[in-house]
Amino acid sequence: MSENQISTTELTSQYIAQVTSDLERNSKEQERIATDIAALQEQLLALQHDHTVLVNMHQALGGTSPATGTTAAVPSVPSQSSARTKQPKAAKDVKAAKPKKAAATGAAKKAEAKKPEPRKTAAKAAKTTAQPSLVDLIRGHLEAQKEPRSAAEITTALTAAHPERTIKTTVVRTTLENLVARSSAHRNKQGSSVFYTATTEAPAEAEPAAAAG
Repeated sequence: MSENQISTTELTSQYIAQVTSDLERNSKEQERIATDIAALQEQLLALQHDHTVLVNMHQALGGTSPATGTTAAVPSVPSQSSARTKQPKAAKDVKAAKPKKAAATGAAKKAEAKKPEPRKTAAKAAKTTAQPSLVDLIRGHLEAQKEPRSAAEITTALTAAHPERTIKTTVVRTTLENLVARSSAHRNKQGSSVFYTATTEAPAEAEPAAAAG
């Protein structure tokens, strides 16, 4: 009976170790996917913002409605393009049945044409399209620092440098761990705090040896 108990205990310990290892791999994979989703979400928001700015610029430059080919090329608003293509057929009926609404929409279009300033909107569009990804911002910040930085310190610095962006500490920490997994950053634990530094590539010394040989 004692030998059976010992063998059962050893099997249980092996299973516990295997399950613990699987849990760690699962958690790291979840963090990596969460980082990729956050980066894609930022790109999607930037594209949607660009689309809104371009539509406002088009209306400000005198266009009553975007061209059919332009709206059809925008995948994020298929319902709007189809609705605009159907409007000309029933335009006469709408004007005859609801003249007040037609007048109101005409006044609204004139007001919108006066409000936007092409130069400012173009500058905003240029800034939005030129925004780097969060991964690039974190890597560049680490490379510019001479001392290790925590996730909270990096978040504070990036928020101050880019007030137009919403940067969360949890996303920054997940991105840093992903960089560590890819050997693009180092993790240093000091007590209960974790600090990160950028990896520095050592200069290649194989070339002089090859030349001498």
